[in-house]
Amino acid sequence: MITTLIIIFFLGYLCIAFEHPIKVDKAATALVTGVLCWTVFVLFADTGYYQISKELQHHLIHISEILFFLLGAMTIVELVDAHQGFSIITNKIKTTDKMRLLWIISILSFFFSAVLDNLTTAIIMAALLPKIIKGKENVWFFGGMVILACNAGGAWSPIGDVTTIMLWIGGQVTALNIITSIFIPSVVCMLAPLIYLSFTIKGKIARPKNQIAIEHKLNPTTSFERNLVFFLGVLGLLFVPVFKTITHLPPYMGMLLSLGVLWIATEILHRAKNIEDKSSLTVIGVLKKIETPTIFFFLGILLAVSCLQSVGVLDTLADYLNNTIGNIYVINVVVGLMSSIVDNVPLVAAAMGMYPIDAAGVFAQDGIFWEFLAYCAGTGGSVLIIGSAAGVAVMGILKIDFMWYVKKISFLAFIGYIYGALTYILLELL
Repeated sequence: MITTLIIIFFLGYLCIAFEHPIKVDKAATALVTGVLCWTVFVLFADTGYYQISKELQHHLIHISEILFFLLGAMTIVELVDAHQGFSIITNKIKTTDKMRLLWIISILSFFFSAVLDNLTTAIIMAALLPKIIKGKENVWFFGGMVILACNAGGAWSPIGDVTTIMLWIGGQVTALNIITSIFIPSVVCMLAPLIYLSFTIKGKIARPKNQIAIEHKLNPTTSFERNLVFFLGVLGLLFVPVFKTITHLPPYMGMLLSLGVLWIATEILHRAKNIEDKSSLTVIGVLKKIETPTIFFFLGILLAVSCLQSVGVLDTLADYLNNTIGNIYVINVVVGLMSSIVDNVPLVAAAMGMYPIDAAGVFAQDGIFWEFLAYCAGTGGSVLIIGSAAGVAVMGILKIDFMWYVKKISFLAFIGYIYGALTYILLELL
């Protein structure tokens, strides 16, 4: 059974990778792969249907949290866009120098992801890029660099990445320590590919014409409306980590609360307009523009990976690494690279289960194993576009081709990942 599941996952992975040549949408492939994995599991496992059903329900709780978070964030971003709120940012970015713009976008993504989180920041930046950059190839390239910067920025913040959140909540790391120990390696992870590109990329980028969408021509927003919705949207996104810290409720609850408040605000803001005039400026109208296939893609991928976790494939892999490698630095580097193939959440969860927190040593709270795991799991997923939540989101929004990413971005991500890892090891040895 386990061999069959691995084959199904591998074939599904290949179909996702070669989405464009075979002309089958990756969301469809991901859904089929996820459901087939669980179907094989329930038909051929020794455990009963009830136990497997409970296992699926357990995973669905965590999957739903991610999906609702994603749906809420995408809706807020689309609502800001419907009011032309991003013009507040795009109008201030004047440069057409490709390398300078790449530095600006990367630095913004890096620090935004630490304050918001890498998934939310990736969604915002993916919506922003087509408004300041013309041409699919350039938009894709900048989108790929956004993924690198978002994952690097999320790794050093206790609220920046779901795996760092897991380690923080689990007691493996403390907030202040993860910031001080991982910040410099994360900066190096972002800077290394940018420095490399500084010697290889020249020229200007074309800016898109200032075309106003039809709905904006019919229902132009005022300066007050644009500013109000933009700042309410940004404050709503910033509120999510604050809400989680205060209430300890999952992040999607804060995201849904922010969406609800913004929904009410826009309903009141446009209440004097007739239905046709306000249809594209409220959440009800915006929901029609949400990239629903991205949600289904997330669902399929996470279902497939959760099945592999339930049958014990990931735990077996973790045991194998522990017994054959042993060195904690090498184990973490390998785990980080593995997270580019399978989701980093179950890999970190497996590591947390394998290595209990000791009173002292490398596995103690804020020990080097947990610190390095936070970095590796947070940034290693950038090597492949489906290796992180930020990558999957950008892939869905910008329609980036998997193989294009492998050819153009994976090497840059690997450079940043390795240099950042070496920086952490060097700092520990000094």
